[in-house]
Amino acid sequence: MLTAFTRAFRTPDLRKKLLFTFGIVVLFRIGSVLPAPGVSYGAVHTCLSTASTGASNVYSLINLFSGGALLQLSIFALGIMPYITSSIILQLLVVVIPRLEQLKKEGSAGEQKITQYTRYLTIALGILQATGIVALARSGRLFPDCSAQIIPDTSLFRIATIVITMTAGVGVIMWLGELITARGIGNGMSLLIFTSIASRLPSQGTAILQVAGGVVFTLVCLLGLAIVVFVILVEQSQRRIPVQYAKRLIGRRMYGGTSTYLPIKVNQAGVIPVIFASSLLQLPQLVGQVWNNKGFQDFETRYLSKGDHPLYLATYGLLIIFFTYFYVAITFNPTEVADNMKKYGGFIPGIRPGRPTAEYLDHVLSRITLPGSLFLGVITVLPLALLNLTKDQPFPFAGTSVLIMVGVGLETVKQIESQLMLRNYEGFLR
Repeated sequence: MLTAFTRAFRTPDLRKKLLFTFGIVVLFRIGSVLPAPGVSYGAVHTCLSTASTGASNVYSLINLFSGGALLQLSIFALGIMPYITSSIILQLLVVVIPRLEQLKKEGSAGEQKITQYTRYLTIALGILQATGIVALARSGRLFPDCSAQIIPDTSLFRIATIVITMTAGVGVIMWLGELITARGIGNGMSLLIFTSIASRLPSQGTAILQVAGGVVFTLVCLLGLAIVVFVILVEQSQRRIPVQYAKRLIGRRMYGGTSTYLPIKVNQAGVIPVIFASSLLQLPQLVGQVWNNKGFQDFETRYLSKGDHPLYLATYGLLIIFFTYFYVAITFNPTEVADNMKKYGGFIPGIRPGRPTAEYLDHVLSRITLPGSLFLGVITVLPLALLNLTKDQPFPFAGTSVLIMVGVGLETVKQIESQLMLRNYEGFLR
C-alpha cells in the first residue's frame, strides 16, 4: 500500500489531484475554526470548556458533520448538513413529484437540473438553520450552563451579518466540494464530511484518556477497531442475483448472450436511517425548549435526553429499523428494475420476466434489509450504551461516524486504485 501511495505521488497528474484535494481540505478546516464576525471568540471557548456533555445535544448531528464548528459559531458553522438535508429531501421528492421523476429519467441534463434545485434548497435551509442557531446563541439557550455573552452586539445589523456569513459559508462549502469532485480525486462532499468527523477523534480520545484512564482508553480503541472491521465487512457484503441476457440480432450483429449479476448490498440504505432517527429523537428536546410544561420536560430529561437510558436506546434502535425499510422501499423499485431487465432482454434464471421477477426482487430485498437494519441499529446503539464506561464522554467510534468514514475511505481508495490501474501500477488493494 505504501509503495502504491508513493507511485501515486510520482504520477504528475495524480499528484496534482492529491495535492489540490489536500489544499481544499486545509482551507475547509481553517474556515471551520475561524469565528464569524460579531462572535466573541473568548466567550465561545469559555462556554465550550464549561458546558456539560449533554449541552446542545439537540445539535449533536449538525455539530458532528461540521467537525465541531457549529458550537464555535465559525464561518463554516453549518458545515455540510444543509446540503445533506436538501439532497435527501430532493431524493424523496423524486418519488412523489412526477416532474422531478421525469427529470431523473432524462439523463445528465435532468440530473444537472435536480442538482441546481438542491443548491437552491441548501441555501434556503442554510438561512433557516443559521437564523435559529444565532437566535439561540443570542438568548443564551445554545449553552444553558454558561453566562458569558457570546454575541456582545445584539443589534439587527450584527445579527443579520452573522446569518449572512454562515449562509455564505454553506455556499462556499458546496463550491469546495464540487472543486474536489471536478479537479481532485472525486467524492468532494463526502471527503469534506470525512474530514469534519475525523478532526474530532483526537480531542474525543484525549478526553476519554484524561477522564476515564488508560485502561478504558485501551478498551475503547480495541472496541473501535472491532467496530471498524465489522463495518467494513458488512459494507462490502452484497447479494449477487444472477442475470442472463438473451441474444438479439440487430442488423447484422449479434448482441447479448452475456451473464452478469445484480448486486444488492446488505446495507442498502447507508447512513440515511441513522440521520432520520436522530432527527426524530431530537424533536422532543426542541419541543421541551419551547413548551414550558414541567411534566413533559421532566419526562424528556429523564428518558430522552441521555443516550444511556434503555427507553432511549430501544426507541432509537426501532426507529433505525423502521427508517431502513422505509428508505429502501422508496429508493429501490423492484418493478422498475424488472421492467428494465425485460426491456433489454434480461432475466433471472428460473424466474419469468416481468411481474414474477419484481416479486422475486422484492422478496430478496425485504429479507436482506433485515440484517442490514439490525447492523445499523447495533453499531449506532452500542456506543451510546457505553457512556457509563467512558464516564459520559462521547464515544469516538459512534455508528454514524464509523459508517461515513469507512464508506468514504473505501470509495476514495477505489478512486485512486482506478487511477493507478489506468497506468498499469499496482494499486492499494493488491
